[in-house]
Amino acid sequence: MRFQVLDIIPHLKNPVTGEIVSTADRLNQVVETARRAEELGYDSFSVGERHAGEFISSSPTTVLAAIAAVTTKIRLQSGVTVLSVLDPVRVAEDYATIDQLSRGRLELVIGKGNEVLQYPLFGLDLADQWELLAEKYALLRRLWTEENVTWSGRFRAALTEPTTTTPRPFAGAPRVWHGSATSLASAALAAQWGDPLFTANAIQPRENYKVLIDHYREEYARHGHDPRHQYLGSGSGAGGVFIADTTQEAKRQFGPVYEALTTGRNVPGNNSPYRDIDHAVADGPALVGSPERVIDKILSYHALYGHDLQSISLPTTLPFAQQLEILERFALEVIPAVRAAAPTTLWGDGDPYAGRPAFAGTTETDAAARVTADHNHHGSSHVHAH
Repeated sequence: MRFQVLDIIPHLKNPVTGEIVSTADRLNQVVETARRAEELGYDSFSVGERHAGEFISSSPTTVLAAIAAVTTKIRLQSGVTVLSVLDPVRVAEDYATIDQLSRGRLELVIGKGNEVLQYPLFGLDLADQWELLAEKYALLRRLWTEENVTWSGRFRAALTEPTTTTPRPFAGAPRVWHGSATSLASAALAAQWGDPLFTANAIQPRENYKVLIDHYREEYARHGHDPRHQYLGSGSGAGGVFIADTTQEAKRQFGPVYEALTTGRNVPGNNSPYRDIDHAVADGPALVGSPERVIDKILSYHALYGHDLQSISLPTTLPFAQQLEILERFALEVIPAVRAAAPTTLWGDGDPYAGRPAFAGTTETDAAARVTADHNHHGSSHVHAH
């Protein structure tokens, strides 16, 4: 299995202490986390996009460019690029620029977004969200794979003159994943094009996401795509990963923060049913507990989903030093066991995108070796929750 760190850049007070970092510090923490994730052998770092709510991720391309400047190997992803509200021409230009700056390390994850307030902000009708996504993705694909494109559609002005966006991607069109959370539509769109799917696996019971995954695989086969190129990513629940020496200790330390954040969030139709920490650890997707408990949970989801890429998010309201400690413990104490139990061809031999530069020297064995070497060089000191 491969591993991603995702930050949708929420900017929230710690609900227990009331503390909050400045906007500048929070954004710089994202960049520093990505740099440290590369050192620890994570495979990719993903930056979310939101244009409403308590988030400061309205410009993910800027943040990804900053990350590209301080890293050399880790893949850069979006999570998600809210393509439904964006201009595909600008998306093609901006993300190709990041692909060039990172020398071919970009992979896009697109979706219609998880915030309904974004649509009126951009003068769009929420009722059109799926049609917007489908039309804009079809144009984006052409802009990245063709030159002198002419095009007409329903939602933007026609390209009546032959158009070639610049810069071009670094080494052919980057791979595009499709984020899927609540509807069959994104799963069907991914399957239509033969693209990989990224299940949010965030707040609903696992069986709900399995319905979307099964639909994706059925449609993928119906369209006749090569099953060897069918990859699946999975999120890890709202609230963030938290590791302690025992599961009971993890719940004791992180429970008050998790429960305050969960009960304080009231978005009708988008609330987690796992309101208390015991329920979240026992039945929800949250990766909270001892290393062994977290390993078992990831592998239990893998048994159901068969996913290739596991995404984690840090609990960003906690002190930053503590976040980095969790990042390290996960790399040292969870990743090696899961990699051994759940191999994948993603970003390795047999992957159709293996010709892109970011694939050089990045087998799962290489990544595990980097984690061990980094640990031996730096040592480890556990920081406990406040």
